[in-house]
Amino acid sequence: MKGFDPKFRDFPDYIIGITKEIWEDRGIATLHRYYSEDIVVRTPASVVIGNQNVIGATMATLAEFPDRTLLGEDVIWSGTPEEGMLSSHRLLSTATHARDGVYGKATGKPLVYRILADCHAINNQINDEWLIRDQGAIVRQLGVDPRQYAADLIEKEGGPEKCVQPLSPANDQPGPYKGRGNDNEWGQKHADILTRIMGADMAAIPAEYDRAVHAQYPGGMSVHSHPAVDQFWMGLRASFPDAEFRIDHQIGRDDPLMPPRAALRWSLTGKHSGWGTFGAPTGADIYLLGICHAEFGPWGLRREYVIYDETAIWKQIMLQTG
Repeated sequence: MKGFDPKFRDFPDYIIGITKEIWEDRGIATLHRYYSEDIVVRTPASVVIGNQNVIGATMATLAEFPDRTLLGEDVIWSGTPEEGMLSSHRLLSTATHARDGVYGKATGKPLVYRILADCHAINNQINDEWLIRDQGAIVRQLGVDPRQYAADLIEKEGGPEKCVQPLSPANDQPGPYKGRGNDNEWGQKHADILTRIMGADMAAIPAEYDRAVHAQYPGGMSVHSHPAVDQFWMGLRASFPDAEFRIDHQIGRDDPLMPPRAALRWSLTGKHSGWGTFGAPTGADIYLLGICHAEFGPWGLRREYVIYDETAIWKQIMLQTG
């Protein structure tokens, strides 16, 4: 791990280790060391530049959820220490909504939700990030519908003219990482499957997924087998049938003690022009950022994890339709 602190034995250990150090060990000030001064952090809800802003957001989250944990489930990565490495980090987070904050008055409710984060690191420092929390799961556990949460957020932030604008190609900011991942066969297989599904070839699901597949989807959904997988992807694509689908990053890995696995970062750009997951078509322009992980077994894709931010999509729709 040339250029990295020798206390980390490999790149996954670095990613999982600094996450715990920052959040659970309260080493928030270490962000000055682990994050570059001009880091670009993109979430579906906004674009944040600079580690000082990241520190502020981290403290606000811990004030609202003081017992928050971030359990690293997997790190799927590519690159080299010399040229820089990209981690796609999947976390399971637990927290209690113990204080007032961005999610409203404290409810005391316990939360469990997933996060997927793509981070570029070189010389012991992260300088580019794409981060997606399962906001749909968070707000539902707090007793709020994602659409209503988005409407309330617009009002809290000062109305349509003043509120924070969700991520889009128009407001995205370039960062230092220009890579596209690696050419491992499992990343390519995952990309081929998702490309077929987004091209309306739903026959790819029974052909490529294990019949006993276990899938984790936005809103905290946990489902099994082909019909549920079909329903999820059909509902999403039906909402945006003409949107441009693009794979922005793809990684495949073969690692000891792990099944073959892959990570994709992808997007849909276009109009809300169909009936589906997001209700009656409104014609609103949307940008949907998604990240997914897959694990493969002898009978096909056996575990799938997908996250996009439902509340950011609803916010985009309501900002254009009222």
